[in-house]
Order: sequence, then structure tokens, then C-alpha cells
Amino acid sequence: MTTTATTESTLALLTRFEKAFNPLDVDALMSDMSEDVVFEHIAPAGAGLGRHEGQAAVRAVWESLPSHFPDFKLEIVDIFAGADRGACRWSMTWRQEDGNEGSMRGCDFFRVRDGKITEKLSYTA
Repeated sequence: MTTTATTESTLALLTRFEKAFNPLDVDALMSDMSEDVVFEHIAPAGAGLGRHEGQAAVRAVWESLPSHFPDFKLEIVDIFAGADRGACRWSMTWRQEDGNEGSMRGCDFFRVRDGKITEKLSYTA
């Protein structure tokens, strides 16, 4: 049975999900994603670009984040939802190999079904 997402329930889900990146809680992230989740992203070279389908593939991406972005911190800049869709604008910093701080900004676009994230599309600048 498919349940209808409300704006309030989608916003609560997406807020909880994005907050699980600090500190990185992979189990919490995955508990908010459907079994058939799709994650597409564009990120710096070498960070596993592309499309990842299903819990195992997406979990592997989350688990690899510290190796690509040591000591990363994600800050939610803006987050909003409407029914079963939502978006989050964020900024991230991390420690680069030379010790300097790296940074990027991005947007995540989500689709929700039955209280779980089924699609996350991420774009960075």
C-alpha cells in the first residue's frame, strides 16, 4: 500500500536525512532510503561520479565520503518540500591533502514514497 506524502512529513524526513551527515551516520541515512533508491550525483573527479541504484550501492557511496572529503562538515543552507518532492541547498567543507580547507556548494533534489527517499539527485558548484 502506497501512502501519500504530505509536505510536513517530507520536510521532516529530508531534514532528518541531511542532518545525519554530521556526524556521518550511514545506518541512519540508509534507514531513510527505500530498497530501490536511486542516487545520482556530480562531484569532484575521483569521488565515484554517476548513478547508484539500490541500498548496497548507495551505502558504498556514503561509506566512502570520508576518504574523498576528510573531516567534512555539511551545513544546510535552505530546505523545503511540497508533497512528495523536496530540495536542500547545502555547503560543505573538508580538509584537503595539503591541509587547506576545501569547500563546495550543492543542491539535492528528492522524491519520496511511503516515507522513504526513493531518489536523490545532487548537483555541486
